[in-house]
Amino acid sequence: MSKSNPQLNLDNQICFRLYSASRQVTRLYQPLLKEIGLTYPQYIVLLILWEQDGLLVKEIGERAELNSNTLTPLLKRLAERGLVTRSKNPDDERQTFIYLTEAGKALEQSCTCIPAQMMAKAGLNMEQVQQLKQSLDMLLKSSAATP
Repeated sequence: MSKSNPQLNLDNQICFRLYSASRQVTRLYQPLLKEIGLTYPQYIVLLILWEQDGLLVKEIGERAELNSNTLTPLLKRLAERGLVTRSKNPDDERQTFIYLTEAGKALEQSCTCIPAQMMAKAGLNMEQVQQLKQSLDMLLKSSAATP
């Protein structure tokens, strides 16, 4: 512990709190998602497609903040499981659209209980979740504006 420079103490670092919280949230999701055979990144991609189906791989990557070398094999595994289909853009063969299959759409119903289960596991109520989300949104917005 830095006694001469307390702002360098690990416990005073927002980056470490965010890193630790992110890892903990992912760990809390794992058993819930394992029951339905999904990884956390796959769940994020499905959340995006449940909001808006038929997106380009690039659009999904931007929304999920995943690069193509992570996203491409993830989408391939979802396709192998029959949850999504991939379709080349007829106007530009370099672009691929991702669509939910009927099985992918049906899986949404199985996932509707996950947010409430996560709040319970985290020991948070809806108001606390909203406050935390607002704080994180502010942080993300202000950091995105800074080069």
